[in-house]
Amino acid sequence: MKEQKAMTEAQTRATLQKMRAEMVDAVEAVARDAEPVELDQTQQGRLSRMDAIQQQAMAAETKRRRVRQVQMIDAALKRLDEGEYGYCVSCGEAIEPERLALDPAVASCIQHAS
Repeated sequence: MKEQKAMTEAQTRATLQKMRAEMVDAVEAVARDAEPVELDQTQQGRLSRMDAIQQQAMAAETKRRRVRQVQMIDAALKRLDEGEYGYCVSCGEAIEPERLALDPAVASCIQHAS
């Protein structure tokens, strides 16, 4: 049984590391779109400039969310290292396996999800 738990822990770690790598790649991809927009006011109309600024804002928000997801994954890996993975950070109760299967980086039980 302990061997089976270790295998599950190894699978969880592999899943989290894969998720982290994918998210870091996604952050790098969207970083270019979140850079300040250089606008040539002599060649672009007002609506084109507004569209470019809106796309920049959307890219910045996407980047912020992805960076936050990487932070959550890092925290889950740390909890895994410390033997605290799978337990709610608020109440200490076990997190439902279905919830962890859906999002391995989740840190709280359903009662303390915000």
